[in-house]
Amino acid sequence: MAEAIRWFCLLIVGWSLASIIAGLYKPVLVLWFLDRMNRLKVLKVYGTVSLLALIAWLLFGLL
Repeated sequence: MAEAIRWFCLLIVGWSLASIIAGLYKPVLVLWFLDRMNRLKVLKVYGTVSLLALIAWLLFGLL
């Protein structure tokens, strides 16, 4: 079970890093659900998701 969660966290990290790259090019592609779309918001939203998923991946690696 922990291995499946680790793979899922790794998938989320990859997805959020791809979203950061796409959002730095055109923020409306990844922040369509917000009323204000700028590159700093892309880094805040998807950077936080990426860091949390990476921390979870590391924590489940210790189990």
